[in-house]
Amino acid sequence: MGIRIREVDGSFSLKPILERAKEDMGETLPLVSPILEAVRTRGDEALRELTLKFDKLECESFYHPVSEWKGSVSSELQGALEKAKENIEAFHRAQVPAPLDTIVSGNRLGIRYTPIESVSVYAPGGKALYPSTILMGVLPAKIAGVPHVQIVTPPQKGGIPDGLFAAAKIAGADAIITAGGAQGIAAAAFGTETIPKSEFVIGPGNKFVTAAKIILSGQGRIGIDSPAGPSEVLVIADDSANPNWVAADLLSQAEHGEDSAAILCTDSMEFAKRVSEELDLALLQRPKRKDMKSASIANEGWILVFPDLESCLTFSNEYAPEHLEIQTRNYQELFRGVKHAGSVFLGPYSPVAMGDYISGTNHILPTAGGSRIFSSLGVATFLKRVTYQEVNQASLTELYPHVKVLSEFEGLDEEHGNSVKIRIAGN
Repeated sequence: MGIRIREVDGSFSLKPILERAKEDMGETLPLVSPILEAVRTRGDEALRELTLKFDKLECESFYHPVSEWKGSVSSELQGALEKAKENIEAFHRAQVPAPLDTIVSGNRLGIRYTPIESVSVYAPGGKALYPSTILMGVLPAKIAGVPHVQIVTPPQKGGIPDGLFAAAKIAGADAIITAGGAQGIAAAAFGTETIPKSEFVIGPGNKFVTAAKIILSGQGRIGIDSPAGPSEVLVIADDSANPNWVAADLLSQAEHGEDSAAILCTDSMEFAKRVSEELDLALLQRPKRKDMKSASIANEGWILVFPDLESCLTFSNEYAPEHLEIQTRNYQELFRGVKHAGSVFLGPYSPVAMGDYISGTNHILPTAGGSRIFSSLGVATFLKRVTYQEVNQASLTELYPHVKVLSEFEGLDEEHGNSVKIRIAGN
């Protein structure tokens, strides 16, 4: 079964596709709550039981300082990680905001930025290992000045792979916590006898990880980057694009998992059919993870043929994709109309994989339509704005009449209004 091709007209409803990514967590949340409570009340003991139950592994220790790692990786992997770090750091250092100091009505007002004290970066480890996610999560946090950053990742048979340790060391992480799923998020949020508590938890994960983040952030236990769902890509392309390249980009998303979404929006039925043919051919020629890719393409993949590219863009803004590729003759013009997307990849030479690994932007992005209200991970994610004011006596006198009116209207003049009035009187 191949990808579905549909001509978008009055008889075809886009609503199921638009709602597809907004996963109903109703069944997952009740399953996760007992896990969180178990870790909160019984700490490492519960973590050991849950790791044995879900990961089929016995773990005596969960906290592994990066400084104690004595292993090594190939020079090629070391070089790739260091180059990725160089580019990620360059892009994210440019994001550091400048303090603000200004005068308003004669008073000195401003903003200082202070970092979050502790962060856990969740790095998935079920269907694949992600040293790239370690770099993407840790480097912006360290640039922001976060004192303690730890990696939370599922345990692996045979221990922590050297590639993960290498990425953690290069990025400047303090430790790796071998606890996955909802129990790993709980350990980061509550802390245990051996695992330090974090104030903020970021990173992608499965629906159980997402449910844990939602519950704990809702309780005020932790801050989070955004709720995460299955990975997704939306490609807007016209007949100037290379159908083989577009097919490869759709499949690069499909190999994340069976529930990953891969959507092509185009204004050409002929081009749509060519991409479909390239998808079928690629699945035969590149069989690695074939079942996973095939399921994603068949169940979550679409080729939507719109009357024009502007209609493609309108749909994209409604869908608010995690990744948006624009491979058209006028991609710069279309880009000006993008309102909602996690990260945008412009032109024929900008596949999502470049952002995933090496270009320097961040691959921890909002999914499930989240880019309508959330942004990509960056330095600002780990900074808090602290505003301040220094009011002078002349301004106090000038502005008091307005304070008096407002405080009386709100019924707070006896103390709010009075706290200003007595300073004018000098009492």
